[in-house]
Amino acid sequence: MFNKIMVVCTGNICRSPIGEGLLRQALQGKNKTVISAGVGALVGHPADPMAVQVSNSHGLDISGHRAQQTTLGLLSAMDLILTMDQTHSSWILQQYPQLRGRVHKFQKWNGDKDVEDPYRLPLAAFEKAYADIEAGAQRWMTYL
Repeated sequence: MFNKIMVVCTGNICRSPIGEGLLRQALQGKNKTVISAGVGALVGHPADPMAVQVSNSHGLDISGHRAQQTTLGLLSAMDLILTMDQTHSSWILQQYPQLRGRVHKFQKWNGDKDVEDPYRLPLAAFEKAYADIEAGAQRWMTYL
């Protein structure tokens, strides 16, 4: 059973806060913990303003998010670790091979695609990332 879920991206300010927010919203009232972190987190920073804007336009409020770094302690406490792209999965498994079996891509059930990083790109890139993350979250709900 997946009761503790972590969503991972690079800086923990664009993709993973959206993924965390969508899963948290979908799992509300189901006694699940959902957090996010970054492999190169901008620790303490809020979500990127465009990520907040796009999320708000879809009825999701991630404005209270603050970035945190992935650590062995955080990762080890999780039942499921969802990464936004293969570089994140590879980094985690190279650093912490004992986590094999818990690490999967957010888009695992959608062709195992990467969610492209919209950081410092136009609003359209954030819209695309949001759509991909939302699709991944919907598919994961079958298993959560």
